[in-house]
Amino acid sequence: MTTTYKQLNSEERDKLAILKGQKKGVRAIARVLERDPSTISRELKRNVPPIRSGYYLAHKAQARSASRRSLAVHRKRLKTPRLRAYVNRQLRRGWSPELIAGRLMSLGWKDHVSTEAIYQYVYSEARDLIPYLTRAHRKRRRRGYSRKHTKSHIPGRISISERPAVVASRKRWGDWEADTAISSKSRPVLQFIVNRRARYMLLNRLPCREASAMRKTMNRAMCRLPSRCRKTITYDNGVENVEHELVNRVLGTKSYFCNPYTSQEKGTVENIVGLVRRRFPKGTDFAMLPPAKIKWVERWINNRPMKILNYQTPAEVFRLGVALRG
Repeated sequence: MTTTYKQLNSEERDKLAILKGQKKGVRAIARVLERDPSTISRELKRNVPPIRSGYYLAHKAQARSASRRSLAVHRKRLKTPRLRAYVNRQLRRGWSPELIAGRLMSLGWKDHVSTEAIYQYVYSEARDLIPYLTRAHRKRRRRGYSRKHTKSHIPGRISISERPAVVASRKRWGDWEADTAISSKSRPVLQFIVNRRARYMLLNRLPCREASAMRKTMNRAMCRLPSRCRKTITYDNGVENVEHELVNRVLGTKSYFCNPYTSQEKGTVENIVGLVRRRFPKGTDFAMLPPAKIKWVERWINNRPMKILNYQTPAEVFRLGVALRG
């Protein structure tokens, strides 16, 4: 008949601590607890303090046992050394976990994993790789939203719910999203204008986060484009966007605004901002960036293949759109 080993519970450990304090021997304690002497001996070896091994504290022993049990059932997110090496290498090359997971599947790897598994691997087993993630947060964060504005402060604001369906379909070349990135270290901010269809980005530095600076820089950047490439611009509800109607007069565009606290409704530009943050992380002094460096990052984004574009670059796709008539 096979015997099944069962660890002591919390109550038994309390009794063991008392009997141990009374100088009882292993066999005497075993008789009282109705346990095998080997179980008591094993308990006293495994769950005593690492330095003063003569002491036995029930609550500490219980904690050590629970911790060891937790580690015993922990499975590695990426099972094989080959898989871990591949993920490490591609993360260091700037690939996102989603790209890595998709690439593994396309290559037919038997041990391919999900995007979530790669994130769990990084945050639990390979924290030195966190800086290579898009956001590079030391802890995984839940999405949250600011509650600064309780009512609209933007004149002539039209909700995104009224935006034409053709914009959501991404079939036109003239629909854009706009955003800014701020830094606690500088008064200047970065302005992002991203084409929804091609993911093509215009990146500029504003001297400050004011509506007039936003308007002037946007007009200067977009007036060079053909009129058929200037249809709509989708904004968030930031104060820098209050002069959007003046932008429309110059560019011939129409403005639409995300619902409050839902910036993910303009996810195209949000994703691009995340990519640029790899080069200009939070805390970067934008005032110290040479203009050539900003334009270099703009070219880096626009000439970087994207999965959503069938691995073409935004520049290739946008040039095609500009070349098309109508």
